[in-house]
Amino acid sequence: MYAIIKHSGKQYKVKAGDVLLLDRIEGVEPKETIEIEEVLLVDNDGDVKIGAPVVEGAKVVAEVVNHGRGQKVIIFKKRRRKDSRKKRGFRRDFTRVVIKEIKA
Repeated sequence: MYAIIKHSGKQYKVKAGDVLLLDRIEGVEPKETIEIEEVLLVDNDGDVKIGAPVVEGAKVVAEVVNHGRGQKVIIFKKRRRKDSRKKRGFRRDFTRVVIKEIKA
C-alpha cells in the first residue's frame, strides 16, 4: 500500500516505514505525531483511489524524528568578460518524519 501526498507544494510517494525530509514544520517537537490530510492518491494492492483534488477521508500518520538543516547549496552566477560575478548560498531547514500508517 502506498500513497501520494502533497506537502509545501511538493508531492511525495510514501509507504509505511519510509523516512522523509519535509520542509520545516513549526510547532511540533520530536516524537510527536502529525497527520497529513492532502492525500492525492491511494493504492491498496491494485485498488486505486484518485482524488479530485484529494481523496476524501484519507490521511497519512507520521512521527517527527528531528529537525535539522541540509547541506549548503552554492549558487554561482558569472557573466563572462563583464567582470560580474555573484556567489550565494543557503541551507534548507527540514523536518525528518517516519511514515507510520496510511488510513484510506
